[in-house]
Amino acid sequence: MNTKNWIAILDFGSQYSQLIARRIREQKVYSELLLYHTTAAELKRRKPMGIILSGGPSSVFEKGAPLCDPEIFKLGIPVLGICYGMQLTAKTLGGKVHPGHSREYGSAHIKQAAASKIFKKLPKNLKVWMSHGDQVEIMPDGFKTLAKTHTCPNAAMCNEKKSIYGLQFHPEVVHTPHGTELLRNFIFDICQCKPDWEMQHFINESIKAIRKEVGKGHMVCGLSGGVDSSVVAVLLQKAIGKQLHCIFVDNGLLRAGEALQVEETFAVGFGIDLKIVDASKLFLSKLKGVTDPETKRKIIGKTFIDVFADEARKIEHEIKYLAQGTLYPDVIESFSPIGGPSATIKSHHNVGGLPKDLKFKLIEPVRELFKDEVRLLGKTMGVPDAIINRQPFPGPGLAVRILGDITEERVSLLQKADIRVQEEVLKMKNYKNIWQSFAVLLPIQTVGVMGDSRTYENVVAIRAVESRDGMTADWFKIPYNVLGKISNRIINEVRGINRVVYDISSKPPATIEWE
Repeated sequence: MNTKNWIAILDFGSQYSQLIARRIREQKVYSELLLYHTTAAELKRRKPMGIILSGGPSSVFEKGAPLCDPEIFKLGIPVLGICYGMQLTAKTLGGKVHPGHSREYGSAHIKQAAASKIFKKLPKNLKVWMSHGDQVEIMPDGFKTLAKTHTCPNAAMCNEKKSIYGLQFHPEVVHTPHGTELLRNFIFDICQCKPDWEMQHFINESIKAIRKEVGKGHMVCGLSGGVDSSVVAVLLQKAIGKQLHCIFVDNGLLRAGEALQVEETFAVGFGIDLKIVDASKLFLSKLKGVTDPETKRKIIGKTFIDVFADEARKIEHEIKYLAQGTLYPDVIESFSPIGGPSATIKSHHNVGGLPKDLKFKLIEPVRELFKDEVRLLGKTMGVPDAIINRQPFPGPGLAVRILGDITEERVSLLQKADIRVQEEVLKMKNYKNIWQSFAVLLPIQTVGVMGDSRTYENVVAIRAVESRDGMTADWFKIPYNVLGKISNRIINEVRGINRVVYDISSKPPATIEWE
């Protein structure tokens, strides 16, 4: 991103590293995660306003522990070390770190020991979130203790002359109530950043960059109707207009009315060149008799690539570019901070494995954004709320929500049940607190009674979870009266289902999807 006001975060493998970046961006300041061994020369070239050293699972005593370039501390750029980052700062600059007598993990209280810019206007006693075993025993020359706990004599430190700070706790987590204010003190008072990370600015910059890269070339984009691909398509339409060609593959495993909604929103509403391919019979024929979840996924993935590639070849113009909705978390997951490059970005985010004759250059216009920022980007560009606020939908579609054999009849059954779940859940005042809510068709039948007749029909499970990122999730407490209404509607209105159950398992140990 082309901005002078940004914060570099050197990632030492903390589970909270992405959260640091999010918290800074929430203050309208751009932030970027970099590998921990990014050199001082590279940072000097890119000129961040501040540098944060993240926490991490390692100990500074370990052989091969990740280290930063010590020249970073000589750049004159403000530095904030968090947890492992603080210990590394102290050790690098001549202080001493030792294993704590008692490990601190969880909520703790710190007491300020000296005034400083980073604790400006904050209470003298603060509740914070600790997660460490080692701690700084002797600080480097020129540093002073800013705060302590009953077991950690140096819970925060600084050399304000050199603008180098260290925090033994995590200000980025919600369990540190004043953490955002503390980060704001670092970002604005110490680093002197300006809040210029605005979506309209991002849109303008992206359009210029895309036009410069693509020129008069043509681009293809797989449009699924999900948030990411939808926002990407609209952004590209603004940048290159009719040079963009979108392909929507209807695999017969979508939610009811999905294809029509996509066509009306994007082809009609935004004037995007959109080709809708009904490949439902092809997908269902290839899935006939397949019950293993992983086999289902592989068949769907390969078939999608085949259909997409065939349609891409039919486009009259020479296609040089392929657009994908890769997000910043996907980019981050594509490398391991401690172990170097890992395998590949999650396959379900990408049109991977295209045939060799389709030599497209990849364009990823939202690779710098988090999910909530993509939603904001879409809203700024006028994408309808019905698209922006959509719940995540699995790449294989309803195939992972139909346990057992997949047939046209069973897909139709689940679509009818699922739409009734969505209709009732949407009426709830706290609907936006639900990460995902959907129906699952089980491979069993049970005895029921309808009127005076015995029935032997299908069972549907309802799944609803709350989550921040999908990595962990808790089952959502849908009120009994809403569950009752959902159950009554499905059983009374969907012929072929006579029992509804509710999934109350969390992730972990369960997953959000059933397959």
